[in-house]
Amino acid sequence: MRDPSIDKVVVHMGVGESGQHLVDAEGILSTITGQEVVRCYSRRTMPSFGIKKHEPIGCKVTLRGKNAEDFLSTSIDIIEKKLSASQFDNDGNVAFGIEEHTDFPGMRYDPNIGIFGMDINVIVNRPGYRVKKRRASKHKISSSHKITKDDSISFFKEKYAVEVV
Repeated sequence: MRDPSIDKVVVHMGVGESGQHLVDAEGILSTITGQEVVRCYSRRTMPSFGIKKHEPIGCKVTLRGKNAEDFLSTSIDIIEKKLSASQFDNDGNVAFGIEEHTDFPGMRYDPNIGIFGMDINVIVNRPGYRVKKRRASKHKISSSHKITKDDSISFFKEKYAVEVV
């Protein structure tokens, strides 16, 4: 019950505009992850960026289980197994980015599409953490069972051989 595990991995591509550019990003993300993509919509109007409220501006995929672990090991190899301590938050989650989608195996550069970057957020939990979020019979989790930044860093060092700078 004390061993941390990967709860989910969220892969996000912020395109900033709707249209063919967003459709291309969705195709790339679905090819890389092998899952269906969900569109993200803007929350407010930002005239300086040319974004209107409720306009589709990005896409994301949530990976769980074996798919999440496989994708995470591939993406950690792409960033050369180096993470900064500032990329870990106080709840033990980690976020990092990949600058080019062409770094993934099987992806090639297409001049008609261009290059897309992506953000990867990894949520780390211990078994039994669902007690806090379930709908029926919610209970608090003791502070000793919550994951800290140091627990998450040691988990990534052991399981994925990541160097934390």
